[in-house]
Amino acid sequence: MRVDAHHHLWKIDRGDYGWLNDKDTPTINHDFLPPDIAPFLKDCGIDKTILVQCAETVAETEYLLGLAAAAPFIGGVVGWVDLAAEDAPDVIAWLAENKTLKGLRPMLQGLPEDDWILRPELAPAIAAMKATELRLDILVFPRHLPHVAKFFALHGDLPMVIDHGAKPYIARGEIEPWRSDMESIARAFPNVMCKMSGLATEAAPGWSIETLKPYVDALIDIWGPKRLMWGSDWPVLNLAGSYPDWFAIAQKLTAHLSEQDRADIFGNTAQTFYGIA
Repeated sequence: MRVDAHHHLWKIDRGDYGWLNDKDTPTINHDFLPPDIAPFLKDCGIDKTILVQCAETVAETEYLLGLAAAAPFIGGVVGWVDLAAEDAPDVIAWLAENKTLKGLRPMLQGLPEDDWILRPELAPAIAAMKATELRLDILVFPRHLPHVAKFFALHGDLPMVIDHGAKPYIARGEIEPWRSDMESIARAFPNVMCKMSGLATEAAPGWSIETLKPYVDALIDIWGPKRLMWGSDWPVLNLAGSYPDWFAIAQKLTAHLSEQDRADIFGNTAQTFYGIA
């Protein structure tokens, strides 16, 4: 099975997406629905996908679950719940009745506190995630890694995955301390995985395969194929590239690996992690 472990879909007039506008994101400020991604999946031989939230509303999670019910290629949904809310455990239990919900993702990268994930009031929600066997997607920048490492240390029984390789500062040409922090996390916490996605949008305009290579090589070295999963991050990807181009580049950057290793990165890891049938 080949899996796109990370993509989005949205309908603008729902009103969930305040971050989309004609000034900053004109290329993607319109609807993206299952028929729009289906041709790319066919051309790239993608069997299943993980549809990930990009609005901080439970209503959007319900909407995504509805899309998944009508699109057989969507193998799972990663939704959103306010983990700090008093009713979070009840909301999580209710949403988790739909087995297409595979995980939750707090949008840590945009919160004012870099250590928000360590707030004690999140404990009941995290317990509810464990009870319902949900996974946690971690959306962060490199500066968050020391804080999320403390969270990982507290929750060795919660399956977690770092989105977009923790968004290294590719446009600046920086690889440290990102690489060292990621190495420490991978070594210490076997329940944490990583996504090889979103890298093109972290690069400066005019990026090339050579631009991304040091970071992709680092992710492969640090996490290994059985803990690394490829994702498109489409349609956000359209800000810096295209689905076919990123898929082709990812294939080239992993061409030195064995067939089994490539099968893990492009499908098996995500299938196992998210429990995709």
